[in-house]
Amino acid sequence: MRLLTAFAIVLHVLLSLGVIALVLLHSGRGGGLSDAFGGGLSSSSLGGSTLAERNLNRLTIIAGVLFGASTLLLTFVLN
Repeated sequence: MRLLTAFAIVLHVLLSLGVIALVLLHSGRGGGLSDAFGGGLSSSSLGGSTLAERNLNRLTIIAGVLFGASTLLLTFVLN
């Protein structure tokens, strides 16, 4: 049981760091991941989001859901 708890805590910490990193990659009012890799010029003429931004959004949502699930798992394991 202690091994499962330790694994859950390590997973939770890794997920929290991943969510922080993914959120920081998102663009604010200007710039962001698409501009960092040269996608800002083409996206301004099209007015839509680039493939990199959509994938970043998907990864952030998945990491957030997994983080929430690991929070619930830790709540039940540690009680």
